[in-house]
Amino acid sequence: MDSIIHFFVFIPLAGFLISLFIPERREFIISAVAFTTAGLNFTVLVLLTFVWIVNGHPSLKLEELVLYKADGYLFTLNFYFDKISCVYLFVGSLLTLMVTVYSRYYLHREVGYKRFFNTILFFYIGYSITVLSGNFETLFVGWEILGISSFLLIAFYRNRYLPVKNGIKVFSIYRIGDVGMLLAMWLSHYLWHENIKFIQLNNYELVHEHIQSHSLVGVFISLMLLVAAAAKSAQLPFSSWLPRAMEGPTPSSAIFYGSLSVHIGVFLLLRTFNFWEHQYSVRVIIGLLGFSTSVVTMLIARVQSSVKSQIAYASASQIGLIFIEVALGFENLALVHFAGNAFLRTYQLLVSPSLVSYLIREQFYEFTPHKHDKVPQWLTKIYHSVYLLSMKEFNLDRFLSKYLWSTLKTIGQRVNYLDYKLVIGIYGTVLLGGFYTLYHKQYIPGFLQNYMSLIIAVLGLVLVLKSFVERRRPQMAWLLIIMNHCFILLAVSYNDHFDAEHAMVYLSGVFVSGAVGYFTLRKLKKSETRFDLDKFYGYAAKYKTMAFVFLVACLGLAGFPITPTYIGEDLIFSHIHQNQLLFAASISVSLIVDGISLIRIYSRLFLGPYVHQTLETPYRSS
Repeated sequence: MDSIIHFFVFIPLAGFLISLFIPERREFIISAVAFTTAGLNFTVLVLLTFVWIVNGHPSLKLEELVLYKADGYLFTLNFYFDKISCVYLFVGSLLTLMVTVYSRYYLHREVGYKRFFNTILFFYIGYSITVLSGNFETLFVGWEILGISSFLLIAFYRNRYLPVKNGIKVFSIYRIGDVGMLLAMWLSHYLWHENIKFIQLNNYELVHEHIQSHSLVGVFISLMLLVAAAAKSAQLPFSSWLPRAMEGPTPSSAIFYGSLSVHIGVFLLLRTFNFWEHQYSVRVIIGLLGFSTSVVTMLIARVQSSVKSQIAYASASQIGLIFIEVALGFENLALVHFAGNAFLRTYQLLVSPSLVSYLIREQFYEFTPHKHDKVPQWLTKIYHSVYLLSMKEFNLDRFLSKYLWSTLKTIGQRVNYLDYKLVIGIYGTVLLGGFYTLYHKQYIPGFLQNYMSLIIAVLGLVLVLKSFVERRRPQMAWLLIIMNHCFILLAVSYNDHFDAEHAMVYLSGVFVSGAVGYFTLRKLKKSETRFDLDKFYGYAAKYKTMAFVFLVACLGLAGFPITPTYIGEDLIFSHIHQNQLLFAASISVSLIVDGISLIRIYSRLFLGPYVHQTLETPYRSS
């Protein structure tokens, strides 16, 4: 029975690969492949579930699939099936089946018909990998696929300004959650001295033995997992991204942000519950976070003028309640609540366009004024204050902008003096000098030797922050990201012995993707006179193949699973010691901003309104 698990990944993968080669005009075949893929997966799941329940519903696991092995390092994919996976897979396969049927008519003759179904199948691969993951490495593979497919579906109408802008915003929030995942994975390696499998967390003695002697490490891992879960499930302070994600087609809004993707944070907490269930401070924090999110998003939902925004915030409010249920240990209730909320929000989003058109007259002509009862003045002031805060969505966007993005931009703008010559001259010299002194450490003053790895990592972080704010020279921004990877490699080499074979694996992904992207940018620069990052140019409308090649290069350079860069990044974290939290955080933030900067370059050049069109484009949301 264990061997059947991999079918739930291979069936969507096969469907996705087949759909890539179907011509765009063959709408019926494209939708039939997606429908058959989801239907076949659902049928296999129903049969497996029946046999699984009859046999006493044991926990199933698929033995490790080794992707890379070296001395003291093992990168494996591991799959695990239990009641949590069963519920999530059942809800996911059934809703994907329903949405593909709905979409084949809803998107009929839409320009991006094939692209939509390709992305839905790509998302389904990531979702299946995530809910069937047996360790953190496998979960992170699916986690990253969900992130990039979210961006592609939000920016589905890529000839418009707002969908692309909101797609970047949502992807950026997802990357913040990735920081939590990376740091949790890094410390868990040192806590267990191996790639811990989720099935091992069911062993109370094993977990208690490690947590008892490393209580602070255990709390830190749990809090990092909570950050990742909160970002993915739109909990405070990240709740504002959820309604912005509704810029995509209604079917993608239903399957992503009403039902499946938005509940992945709940899945992460359920899957790791056995790890943090005896850390009562963590349980209190999770419960309080869920409660505050539920109250705040409920208030915001009640004053929204857009039906999609109202449903989005209502869904976030329910997920806050599910967080409370998980914190209290009500696992079965949380699973039932997840299924109910997913089906309800999918239904509401799919019928919302029709509902608005049916009730449009009542909106205008059935207004009933409030009765003015005699209430205390202080209560009226509180009521009005809460109402205004809810209208402003509790300033959640402004909070993130002021305390996160503005900080990153300010640091990046401090190095605006950099140009090609200075990058090659100053930072190139520092990089070469760093690799030289790596083998001749006698030239480094003694008081600096213990801090060299952190200093170099911070220099690399400054480079990628400069790339993040660069608005004039795309090639410059691209070069800075490549150099940042070199600084990361140098920093880790100073920190611990980094084998030459490991360095070649890492750099092979960086340089191949970097070269492909750089020459694509050069070709685009020769073809177009307007070539900068100051606005969205929408060149994908004219250069579809070039846009696809550049997107692949961006994913390769960002360490998208399971590229050589991704394996190299995992190798890098295995060479950061347990007591080097600041160093690990610097590397994590550097890699995360890398991904945001790459997607920003791609979006600015290839997405958005085509620069040569004559029609006016709205730049503000209603």
